[in-house]
Amino acid sequence: MKVTLLNQNFDAINADFEVIFIVGGDTAHRFVKDGDKFDFFDYKGEGNLLLSEQKRLYIGIKALEYDRVRVGVAQAYNTLKNLKISNFKIAFYDCGCTKKSAMAMAEGAVLGAYEFNKYKSEKKSYTLNEIFIASDTYTGSTLEADKAGRGVKFGTIMADAANFAKNGVNEIPEIYTPHKMADEAEILASNYDDVSVAVYDERFLEEEKMNAFLAVNRASAHRPRLIHLTYKPEKCLQKVVFVGKGLTYDSGGLSLKPSDYMLTMKADKSGALAAMAIIKGAAELDLPFEIHAIIGATENMIGGNAYKPDDVLISRSGVSIEVRNTDAEGRLVLADCLSYAQDLNPDLLIDMATLTGACVVGLGEYTSGLLGNNEELKLKFKNLTKASGELFTILEFNDYLRELIKSNIADVANTASSRYGGTTTAGLFLDKFIKPEFKDKWLHLDIAGPAYVEKAWGYNQFGATGAAVRANLYYLMALQKELEKRG
Repeated sequence: MKVTLLNQNFDAINADFEVIFIVGGDTAHRFVKDGDKFDFFDYKGEGNLLLSEQKRLYIGIKALEYDRVRVGVAQAYNTLKNLKISNFKIAFYDCGCTKKSAMAMAEGAVLGAYEFNKYKSEKKSYTLNEIFIASDTYTGSTLEADKAGRGVKFGTIMADAANFAKNGVNEIPEIYTPHKMADEAEILASNYDDVSVAVYDERFLEEEKMNAFLAVNRASAHRPRLIHLTYKPEKCLQKVVFVGKGLTYDSGGLSLKPSDYMLTMKADKSGALAAMAIIKGAAELDLPFEIHAIIGATENMIGGNAYKPDDVLISRSGVSIEVRNTDAEGRLVLADCLSYAQDLNPDLLIDMATLTGACVVGLGEYTSGLLGNNEELKLKFKNLTKASGELFTILEFNDYLRELIKSNIADVANTASSRYGGTTTAGLFLDKFIKPEFKDKWLHLDIAGPAYVEKAWGYNQFGATGAAVRANLYYLMALQKELEKRG
């Protein structure tokens, strides 16, 4: 999907169709053409109204907000894509910041047009492939063309990065093995001069004493891979390390999942794909940060040599772990990967994982959990990512829940003694592997809810959403602005 900003009046643009937003049902924000009678159509500024003869589509959005505009553009595409048209035009809608507004419009188009149909025998094809954004606006503000142009460019890059993650998450486990993930990382690195990759096999993991990671992989026919992607531009303001959970499939191990819960477990690699996509986005945005993506890629399967409940594993950091449930495997992989990541001495450390079903129960399907020790950092991340439209709820650690992961035979247990507060106790488990000097620099994002949803919502289709990709890119862009202003 191509998004083009034209420095022209809306009416002067020659397009196959035109799209007009009705904002909040407010006539002050309506742009009504040719005497269109909304009362006749019983249209109250909500939903869509398609006028085929006039080649016009009205879309109601509740307010001029970035994510509502993002959703509105996606709805426009999906309403018109089955028509035999090649393009449509839309005015620029300013939500307060010219660049972010343009970013939102471009993201809505590119995200809304995504489709994963690789395994469909009959694939639909659409002729709609371009959206024109007019430089004029119906909200009374003046367009800053340079900022809007950068916004369209940045929004397209961010949406493309999220779609990259979607492709990997949606791919089936038969195809997308740890070896395949490593191959994808190498292809990604080959596309950019300032991105490099190192891929390590099980022998390296043994040398590094990553016994928790190795235990999870033990029963799989596909050997594990530790993937280390590095983006290193000439100008580096800070070093940021992302750690991604890369379970290419999770059966639950000997603590076998029920079949209904095993379905969709191809999405347990969402954190890893998010980390890879952030590298892609950062390279294309030319962000002034040294960024590392550390990915633990493995399967969690069953077999005669599978790791067992009651086992005790000695992690890379030397912390001993009592295994109480082999389906709490992601935190074991992350424990060793976080240990490795801290050797890089990051200024900011962020891990992303589809870690707990408890997060989905507690926050719903559309919201990620945001955890860590530094309350100020969590609030800053939440505020600076708000414009991305991705939703986060801050969860706090406390010593009462910390008591629940104590073990009688090891330093820590991989599941709590209570079923309540599972998202927080999982975060507290990871905290056990964060060194004191990095406690206030670390964030844990539990993306179990929005990473993969079995129904379309907003600008997201059935399946993978690229959760946390755009949020982190928005955060890095805001952090860049803050650091440069600080000097």
